[in-house]
Amino acid sequence: MISTTLMRSVLVLAVGLCACDKPPAPVAGPPPVTVAEPVSKPVTEWDEYTGRFEAVQSVDVRARVSGYLTQIAFKDGQIVKAGDLLFVIDPRPYELALEEAKAALARAQTSQDLANTDLDRIAKLLPSRAVAQQDYDTRLQKKKDADAAVLGAEASVRSSDLDLSFTRIVSPIGGRISAKNIDIGNLVTGGNTGSATLLTTVVSLNPIRFAFDASEAAYLRYNRLAQEGTRASSRDVANPVYVRLADETQWTRRGKMDFVDNQLNAKTGTIRGRAIFPNDDLFLTPGVFGRLRLLAQPEHPALLIPDSAILSDQSRKVVAVVDMEGMVAFKPVTLGPVMDGLRVVREGLMPQDRIVIEGLQRVRPGGKVDPKDGKIESLTASAAR
Repeated sequence: MISTTLMRSVLVLAVGLCACDKPPAPVAGPPPVTVAEPVSKPVTEWDEYTGRFEAVQSVDVRARVSGYLTQIAFKDGQIVKAGDLLFVIDPRPYELALEEAKAALARAQTSQDLANTDLDRIAKLLPSRAVAQQDYDTRLQKKKDADAAVLGAEASVRSSDLDLSFTRIVSPIGGRISAKNIDIGNLVTGGNTGSATLLTTVVSLNPIRFAFDASEAAYLRYNRLAQEGTRASSRDVANPVYVRLADETQWTRRGKMDFVDNQLNAKTGTIRGRAIFPNDDLFLTPGVFGRLRLLAQPEHPALLIPDSAILSDQSRKVVAVVDMEGMVAFKPVTLGPVMDGLRVVREGLMPQDRIVIEGLQRVRPGGKVDPKDGKIESLTASAAR
């Protein structure tokens, strides 16, 4: 019989021979990635903001005199011109008041004529001392009182005439009118305070404003560019802007800046800006949201890369750059807006840098990769193929 020790030796030898027959495990090489140089071309940079259209003028139409409403001369929502008749308040009480004021003026003028005649008569007798000086002074005082009464009566006539004119309420501006808030036959309360009856509202439409808020960082950047002479401040120059609506894809509506606020909002850290746009077809209306594009920097040479080549490293943005030996290094970059589907890189890259555009998940700082040449294309170039 074969001893147990001999059998164990044979088994060990057999296992060793089997192991020697297996090929060695392959050694993994550097991961393949696609690299390309940034697109270098002149660009005009634009910043984008979300905002809302506002009327240049908006007027609450209120009555200035009280009375019963007798006429409404417009259709809800129609376009009106400045001076168009909107409402009529019963004018009869004010016509009577005007007639009374005219009668009072006539009485005052009669008293004035009598006072002037008495004064002239006594003035002729004063040199001969036929009348006392006191009588002359009394007649002079009556003449002055009569003159003052005439002035007061004339003011009453003008006031009554003005009140009568206020019974016809006209549009103070041109634009689109809202719905009426009161019907014929109702009592309208007039006055120069907020308690006066609100009859309707009129908003102007052409031109129309677009209001938006910019961050403090953007405000500081604009000021730096203005100091360098690169971009004029929108306070001094009507910088061009474009806007598109929620259902639009093209920036076809052109306007210009016309206002930058004098302080930042301490609660939001933003500053209000405003642009103005023509609205000849009256398509735009106050309250509509839009996306505004504001000139950030005039045409200048720039480097552009796809957003997919950008990584976030805590608070920084970085790109993976591969040298000629295939070694990877992360470079922090300062980014600008998206232009033609590519992101503008303001700082951090050189034109000859080869950045990873595909396989970014396989790279590590200081690691080695197998780079394959690729090409970065803009949306325009891709569409042209």
